[in-house]
Amino acid sequence: MRPGEPHMEAAQLPALDAALRTGPFHLALRAAIAARRLPLHRVQHHLSRQGIKVGVTSLSYWQQGARRPQRAESMRAVRALEEILQLPEESLIRLLGPLGNPVAARRPAARSYRSLVRASGVLERLLGELGSPLDGGLHTVGRHERVRIGAHRELLGRDSQLIVRAARDGVDRYVAVHHGDPGCAPAEVAVHALENCRTGRVRWDGGTGVLVAELLFDTWLRAGETHLFRYGFEDGTAGPSTEYVRGFGGAGGQYALQVRFADTALPLRCHRFAQQSTAAPRAGRQELALSGHHHSVHLVEPQVRAGLLGIGWEWE
Repeated sequence: MRPGEPHMEAAQLPALDAALRTGPFHLALRAAIAARRLPLHRVQHHLSRQGIKVGVTSLSYWQQGARRPQRAESMRAVRALEEILQLPEESLIRLLGPLGNPVAARRPAARSYRSLVRASGVLERLLGELGSPLDGGLHTVGRHERVRIGAHRELLGRDSQLIVRAARDGVDRYVAVHHGDPGCAPAEVAVHALENCRTGRVRWDGGTGVLVAELLFDTWLRAGETHLFRYGFEDGTAGPSTEYVRGFGGAGGQYALQVRFADTALPLRCHRFAQQSTAAPRAGRQELALSGHHHSVHLVEPQVRAGLLGIGWEWE
C-alpha cells in the first residue's frame, strides 16, 4: 500500500471475500474497489505507473459486467489489479477462465454465435416447409410476453399477446417461433392457442431446439385491419435458464417482456440488455429490481428497432 492511500474497509471485507470465492468477476472487482475506497481514476493511475494502459471507461465496464477482460494486455491489467487492490494472487484472474471458476462450472452452456447462425438457417428451412415468410404479411403493433421460470430454474413456458396489422389483403395466420434453451426437446414442447386463434401446422428441429407453429385466425384480414390474439408454449425440457431474448427483424411497435420466477428459485440479480445483432456486443445493460410480491422483472420498449432485446439473470 502506498502512503496516503486508504486501508481496506473492514465492514466490506466479508462481502469481498464471498465475491472472490464465488464470482462473477465483475462483482468481485467492484467489491474490491469499494473495499479499497479507490476512485477509478486512481486505479488507472496505479496501472499506468506499471506501464499498463487501461481507460477509466474500460474499468467501469469491467466492474459493471458490460465487458470482460480478454486481450493479453487486459489480463496483465487484471493481475496488476490484484496487487493494487491488495488481493490474493490469482483471486481475480481465476474468475475469468473456465478452470478454477466455480461459477462458470455451474453455469449452463450459453448459445454461441455459431449456434445462433445455425439456428437461423434452420428457421429459414422450417418456414420454407410451411411456405410462409417470418412476417407473413403482418406488422406487429404491440407484443407482451410473459416468461415463467420453474422451481428447477428451467424455462417452464411463455405466453404472448400480440396486436398485428395486415400489410395486404388475405392474411389469415401468424407463424410463432420458439427457441428453447440448450438441451431442450422441441418435440415435447406444447403449443397452445389461447385467444382468437387456433393451432395449425407445427415443425421443429431437435438439434437446435427451434420450433415453429402456425396460428390460424378465424377471419381473413384486409390491408390495414388489426387483430389481437394470444398463444403460448409449454417447455420445461431443458436445464437451468439464464436469459430470455427476443429478436426483431425491423422497427415495430411496443414490446413488453415480463419474467416471473418460482417462489423457491429466485435469482441473485437481473438485468436488461440490447444487441444490434447476434454478432454485436451487448449494450444498454440496466439492473432490474425483482418484485417482492410477484417475484418478477420486466422491461418495456415503446418503439422497438431491429436487433435483440432481453433480460438476463444470475443464480447463486
